Amino acid sequence: MILSSLSQSTRYAGLHPLFQQAFDYIRDTDLYNMAPGRYHLAGEDLIAIVEHVSGRSKEVAKLEAHRRYIDIQLVLEGDEAMGWKPLADCLNPVSEHSEEKDIRFFHDAPASYVPVPPDHFCIFFPEDAHMPLIGSGNIKKVIFKVAV
Repeated sequence: MILSSLSQSTRYAGLHPLFQQAFDYIRDTDLYNMAPGRYHLAGEDLIAIVEHVSGRSKEVAKLEAHRRYIDIQLVLEGDEAMGWKPLADCLNPVSEHSEEKDIRFFHDAPASYVPVPPDHFCIFFPEDAHMPLIGSGNIKKVIFKVAV
């Protein structure tokens, strides 16, 4: 897991061939005025998902993990925290992995929580279980799904 500010995004662009394209899209696009929805930037290999949702409590949120995608979760507005736990330490799954949606949820509690202020992002790799959207009020964010 990586937590950083947009001003430091160039440090991480070389970690994956599509990270630079995602960070260029962030820099060159008016994300604040985009309608919620899915935007295919490079077919199924790079997808931006714009969300305007209400935050939820730690008790309601669930850890999740993905196999096919790395998440870059960028907070635009709102008060959000994200939970994290190594996937290898998650022992209490809600169900099997959904191949169709590339997601598996867990009842496990996160090992840690990090506040993610606006203009900051978290990168979650397949080995990172994560619990997004913890907060109160409305949260506006963009999640970039980057094929592994």
